[in-house]
Amino acid sequence: MYIEYVHIKFAPYANTPMAKVNITELRQNLPTYIASVAKGDEIEVVVRGKVIARIVPEQDHAREARERLRALRRNAVIGDVLSPIGEAWDAER
Repeated sequence: MYIEYVHIKFAPYANTPMAKVNITELRQNLPTYIASVAKGDEIEVVVRGKVIARIVPEQDHAREARERLRALRRNAVIGDVLSPIGEAWDAER
């Protein structure tokens, strides 16, 4: 007798639950699991108790870069970097 299961655990790098799904269960209910991944969930695919794959949502690298730039703008000091600052320095040292 073969028992299929879905086990929920927590991802080590986030506080979101990660489903652990047997490959047979995944095949039988693929549209449901794909919809879950599209919402942001992660799924681990298991064969005989061993994780063989992880299905994760696509990352929007451009959006992440814009968010990092917005965060940098909060702390950035904008000024004139070409004008002299009044200190003498020697570029030949």
